[in-house]
Amino acid sequence: LDFSPDGERVLCSAHDASVKICNAETGQEVCTLTEHQGLVCAVAISPDGKLIVTGLLDKGVKIWDATTGAQMQPVTGHLSDVWCVAFSADAKRVVSGSREGTVKIWDVATGAE
Repeated sequence: LDFSPDGERVLCSAHDASVKICNAETGQEVCTLTEHQGLVCAVAISPDGKLIVTGLLDKGVKIWDATTGAQMQPVTGHLSDVWCVAFSADAKRVVSGSREGTVKIWDVATGAE
């Protein structure tokens, strides 16, 4: 669950393995991110509001374009469920933490750890 930096959108994970992007004032769904293989445990939007990152029950981390909803960069490397995700202040890196107790930092452009 996260607000966009401008407060106009709300992101929330749903029970159908998707992420809903909704208008914060009306609650109306604006976009849905559906290309997840498992349930979404964590979601965050970048400080500039341009990117979204999701952490998954299937050990994955995905990066999305917040405007189009297009998947940009999947990253792999965790051995267990990804429970938390966040962007760096400049939105060039993503940090993710998983149930096995690891924290990984990823390059947004390349997906490299």
